[in-house]
Amino acid sequence: MKMLGKNFIHRSATLAIAITVWCVYSSVALAVPTGSAGEITVSGQVTVNGQPAVSNSTILSGSSIVTAPGSSATISLGKTGRIEVLEDSNISLRFSDNSIVGMLSQGKVRVANAAGVATTVTTKDTTILADAGQADSFLVEVECSHTHVDTTAGVVTMREGTNDKQVVAGTTAVAGNLSQTGCKPCLRPNSVPPLRTAFPWWLVIAGAAGMAILIGTSHENPTPGGTTIVVSPTR
Repeated sequence: MKMLGKNFIHRSATLAIAITVWCVYSSVALAVPTGSAGEITVSGQVTVNGQPAVSNSTILSGSSIVTAPGSSATISLGKTGRIEVLEDSNISLRFSDNSIVGMLSQGKVRVANAAGVATTVTTKDTTILADAGQADSFLVEVECSHTHVDTTAGVVTMREGTNDKQVVAGTTAVAGNLSQTGCKPCLRPNSVPPLRTAFPWWLVIAGAAGMAILIGTSHENPTPGGTTIVVSPTR
């Protein structure tokens, strides 16, 4: 009788533990959004959370992607959208069925979101917010002193402090300090402030001196022997 009692208690405890584990597992599973996983395709050297990434593998929301020079990665989120991480870039991504959030600390990314998907990309200079009412496609590039955004479809808003600027398809905008020292010059059009230099008066002086010499020697015709024949106007 005692043996049966002990077995019953043991089995009851085991069942209770199993039920508890199942409940915890179910809670965790329900807490994970259905759109919190995507598929990554890589070219070259790419790491996800510090580990080498391979194509067609699953990437979870909250991951950090780093691409080496000459490398790239594309994260496909199905109907939600797509993020292309270009070379020499570093971004942290969070996403769900209806949102894409990126923190870009280096390099550039190209983002395409479907209509109804709230999308933001934040850099050290600005926050770019895509218009969730339509499908958008835009590129964000972080330079040493500033951030570029180029919109190819839809509309995005570049928020710098309390200032908002709409960037419609086919246009570009810049946020940051273009005159910051210690940065490599950016080769994009209109991205570098014009150089302010003094007027080159020495060119005017040199030109005047050259003209005077030309006028002074215009009436002299040197002979092959090295002597000079002066032509008299009254001869």
